[in-house]
Amino acid sequence: MTAQPACPERNSPERAARTDIPPFKPSLVKAVFRDVTPMHVSRSAAWAAASVTGTVLAEIIDGARRAAAEEARRKLTPADLVSAIDRNVEVEVGTAWYEHSPTFRGLTGDVHDVEGVLVAPPRRRRSRKPSAVVGAHRFETGVKRLLSSRGVTAVPAMVRDLDGIASAFLTDLARDAAMVVREGGVKRFGSVTLVTPGEPGTPPPLDGSLQALSVRSGASRTIGKDDVLAATTMQLFGDVRQQALARAREATPNTRFGTDDPGCGGGRPLRRTRTTRGATLGT
Repeated sequence: MTAQPACPERNSPERAARTDIPPFKPSLVKAVFRDVTPMHVSRSAAWAAASVTGTVLAEIIDGARRAAAEEARRKLTPADLVSAIDRNVEVEVGTAWYEHSPTFRGLTGDVHDVEGVLVAPPRRRRSRKPSAVVGAHRFETGVKRLLSSRGVTAVPAMVRDLDGIASAFLTDLARDAAMVVREGGVKRFGSVTLVTPGEPGTPPPLDGSLQALSVRSGASRTIGKDDVLAATTMQLFGDVRQQALARAREATPNTRFGTDDPGCGGGRPLRRTRTTRGATLGT
């Protein structure tokens, strides 16, 4: 009988120290994708999307943590979130949430129509189908897990904003992944180029790993891991993109502790059997 590898206990420090376990469950990721597209989402794609979203939120929390540390605080506030985004434009994601949050409403400026009349912010309405805004509360557990892993806490308003940003970002990621499948590859990459005013800018060259994502292969009705990676190149840029891609490439269901790793207490439980007079019976 082959010995099973030793696995950390569910609440052990070794397991808590693991940084490659996405804070958002693949089942939540698939639920968001179902809100966007009827396409099938593979397990590896769900793990990759969970990893990308977790990486982005971790970068935002780290930036807010540094802002709070300057005032000797460990509890994050919405002001720390704004400071983190101001200091690092690479983490300005999930912008669909901004107009719904009091934190950002005063920063995005007033909107006027063609006649100069002030346009009121959209009213919140209940929806039968979850959206990036209505379904944002589903991310609270993962956000709190991320905050704890970074050694900080946050006021309820900050948690709400992180929930919304995660939900809006993952929704955008799902839309772009579905578009990659429909169009047979990625047609645009997110990028930022610093240029001198008055001079034309040239886009930075794509490295080989990004060029490989420009053309896809695979089932035409299934969103795979490479499609999520391609969508990530459209949503992110700079160092955050590289970190998210690297961690997502390593995200595979078979190397995780939890429901997708049968060797570590996850997956479908094994049935005990007993043998009676040559017949095997399940118990």
